[in-house]
Amino acid sequence: MKRSSQPLRIWFVLWDILVTVAGWLGAYAIRFDTGLPLVNNHQPDFQLCLESIPLILILSLVAFRFAGLYEIHRLKRFREEVVAVARGVGLLALLVMSTNFARHAGYESRTAMLLFAALTFTGMLTCRRATWSIMGRLRARGFNQSHALIVGSGRLARRTARSLEQASWMGIQTVAYVDDNSSRCPMDRPIIGPIEDLPRLVQELHIEHVFIALPMNRYAETRRVFDALSQTVVDVRLIADVPALSSVTLTTSHLHGMTFIGLRESPYFGLNLYVKRSMDIILATIALVLLAPLFALVAVLIKIVSPGPILYRQERCSLNGTPFQMLKFRTMRVDAEAQTGPVWTAENDPRRTRLGSFLRATNIDELPQLVNVLKGDMSLVGPRPERPVFVNQFRTTIPNYMTRHAVKCGITGWAQVNGWRGNSSLRKRVQYDLYYITHWNPLFDLRIMAMTVLRMLFRTQKNAY
Repeated sequence: MKRSSQPLRIWFVLWDILVTVAGWLGAYAIRFDTGLPLVNNHQPDFQLCLESIPLILILSLVAFRFAGLYEIHRLKRFREEVVAVARGVGLLALLVMSTNFARHAGYESRTAMLLFAALTFTGMLTCRRATWSIMGRLRARGFNQSHALIVGSGRLARRTARSLEQASWMGIQTVAYVDDNSSRCPMDRPIIGPIEDLPRLVQELHIEHVFIALPMNRYAETRRVFDALSQTVVDVRLIADVPALSSVTLTTSHLHGMTFIGLRESPYFGLNLYVKRSMDIILATIALVLLAPLFALVAVLIKIVSPGPILYRQERCSLNGTPFQMLKFRTMRVDAEAQTGPVWTAENDPRRTRLGSFLRATNIDELPQLVNVLKGDMSLVGPRPERPVFVNQFRTTIPNYMTRHAVKCGITGWAQVNGWRGNSSLRKRVQYDLYYITHWNPLFDLRIMAMTVLRMLFRTQKNAY
């Protein structure tokens, strides 16, 4: 079952052959034997379908091989396999259609070809998912293990060891650390030698993976590690020393044989930008229509409880630090900051009105920001906007604070639904905001909005004051 052996690769090849044949025959059965309308009342003979099977199998092996379906390693993620299967099946469909056209085959059907691609894709993905699930459970129980060394013994090395231990489905056991500085003495695993001993350690301990987890100020030693490992055939992977707060997303691109690593690139571009903006406009419009009676009721109550305006306008910073006027229902006295100046709200803040405490605890005071969303100042989901005076303060004291402004701010966010709001840890809030930006997708937005609604209804939000 190791990467250097062939049984797992052969297993996938056999299942791919069976699934491809089943998909080819199943497509014919669904298209012509289930009563679907025929084109010109013509149904190809089933014998023609059978005679095409040898060619289909040859083309499938070629397509799947070029798509990288048989490049098997322990760190391969399922979503990468989904892309590879889709690429392989798509290439197979194109090859089948082109060869049928070239040889004037008697069995041609666009509907059957679409069914064939769909059935083959579903079948192959199901087989692979089942296989990797079984392999993951076996590895978690101690079967099919491989051994690894980690070069380094600092923060990054220990984090790498923890990650490998938590991902037990990969079956990679960290044996020890290798580092010239043996005075660190990590508590979880020993340091068993310097970098020069790597060839001997790899051979004696039957090591199959080496992870280079050196801090950025020691990257010059990476060359030494590669030189030492040039005498071995182990898998070598470099763990980038990119702290969780240092970037929006990590991307790679290639140009004339050079590799470029992007550390600060916003994921909101192209189609993603239009999808997020469309969601904002549609959902904000629906919310404003449905919540119009609540808006009217709150406005009347604010006027009854405290003299002054209904809405409170405050300058905040959004995309690229651009200031805008954020709207909220007023929850404090009109002269709340006359003596203190700009300060964060604290628990049991005496400046709040009687109604204001309830509005803040339920987040109802934030609802007018739906207007800001329609205007384009904000998004429904994103990092919460901050006042310019605090932005200028935090940008110099909190590492990578300004990275939050690579996207539009939001009414709610991943940090808020996890309790990091109000007078809580700012570093934690930034960490959660950057996690959201890095892992953004439309479903993530919907999840955050659903969590926000539930916390509003059941008043389970932390630091909501």
